[in-house]
Amino acid sequence: MNNLIVVLRRLLGEQRVLDDATDTEPYRTDWRGRYRGDAVCVALPGSTEEVAAVVRSCADAGVAIVPQGGNTGLCGGATPTGGEVIVSLRRLNRIRAVDQDNNSITVESGCTLVAVQEAAAAVDRLFPLSLAAEGSATIGGNLSTNAGGVQVLRYGNTRELTLGLEVVLPDGRIWNGLRGLRKDNTGYDLKHLFIGAEGTLGLITAATLKLFPRPRTRATAWAAVPDPAAAVRLLGRLRDAAGDNVTAFEIVGRPALELVLKHIPDTRDPLSGQPEWQVLIELSGARDDLADSLQTALQEALETGLVTDAAFATSEAQAAALWALRENVSEAQKIEGVSIKHDVAVPVSRIPEFIARADAALRASFPEVRIVCFGHIGDGNLHYNQSKPNAQANGDFIAQTAAVNRIVHDLVHELNGSISAEHGLGQLKREEVLRYKSEVEMDLMRAVKNALDPSGRMNPGKLL
Repeated sequence: MNNLIVVLRRLLGEQRVLDDATDTEPYRTDWRGRYRGDAVCVALPGSTEEVAAVVRSCADAGVAIVPQGGNTGLCGGATPTGGEVIVSLRRLNRIRAVDQDNNSITVESGCTLVAVQEAAAAVDRLFPLSLAAEGSATIGGNLSTNAGGVQVLRYGNTRELTLGLEVVLPDGRIWNGLRGLRKDNTGYDLKHLFIGAEGTLGLITAATLKLFPRPRTRATAWAAVPDPAAAVRLLGRLRDAAGDNVTAFEIVGRPALELVLKHIPDTRDPLSGQPEWQVLIELSGARDDLADSLQTALQEALETGLVTDAAFATSEAQAAALWALRENVSEAQKIEGVSIKHDVAVPVSRIPEFIARADAALRASFPEVRIVCFGHIGDGNLHYNQSKPNAQANGDFIAQTAAVNRIVHDLVHELNGSISAEHGLGQLKREEVLRYKSEVEMDLMRAVKNALDPSGRMNPGKLL
């Protein structure tokens, strides 16, 4: 291992290979503090060619690799299990090209999501992927987990936003698939192998991504609804009225909002009466009448009881304050303490059934459980998390994670859903997924893994 470190320092420079425990600590521990592992070292290449050289050196030494971006994942997918080289891609942070006429941008994988958004905005374009960790999450990590975020309803998840990739393969070869094409029917679309693969098939070093016209107007509102079924019906009415101008439609349960109000400074409840269920709605586009359309739609919903109260943002600051309530739920949960987290997807039409049945089953088995439910109801993705308010009781409850997962995940599977909508499998759900994927699916996935990484050196212990 010492010889490998010497080789890597020769390639990258003394300061670009970290082996001191204090220096490597932030790379060896995940954002939630749930996963931690030992590593030979942390390599910090600054170009695709340097990444390829690191991969070849590790291959020669028979040492496994853990690719890492912003290290903001929630499933332990970027944390070593022991004895690997962590290859941090944060230094690959250049915007390579912006093609305004083609509505595309080519960026390196270490670019933060917000940096890509800003580069698009500089040429009057929109890169629509948006999530709470966008200031530190990197494009490479977004691609590796096929991240979703709050605007999937209108623009699709990361897979739909990707035109091409550049990837360093497990043997150190570089595949350059950075094509800004919407149509290319020349065989297998190889980029889709690496999107969502969590670094188990190769290291994504760059991507060509779709851009869109920047919305000229936005309309934002926070509304109380009687229950999740009303939220689903309201979404349908809004889409009938405004079509693709419905950019985001987020649901927030009362326990989730209470944690934000408790732990995040300068936040306040937008509505009186402490409603149990609320939705955050955003319309955006080129139309000048979006605010009027949203107000009209919500007024009609108020008259029919589909909405019980609503607050409209009349400025960008007010809209930002509403979004902060939704985007800080995860941070507030982290401050509150450990919880059992679920990132699930079911058909939008079955969201009310899922919440009602899962709530009832959990409360029957675990009295006084606190259920924090929020998420992207517009695309069927809920973050459905459980804890106990009392710290001592919560410790005992967390020990029952397997039983809680069985209730939640079995119901998700029954409703033709997925136990991982946008966070990936990582270490957290690697074994759990075997209960729900067919043997045929698992065989196909293993065959792809064996074809590209027969030695199993790419991010071992994750996903498969």
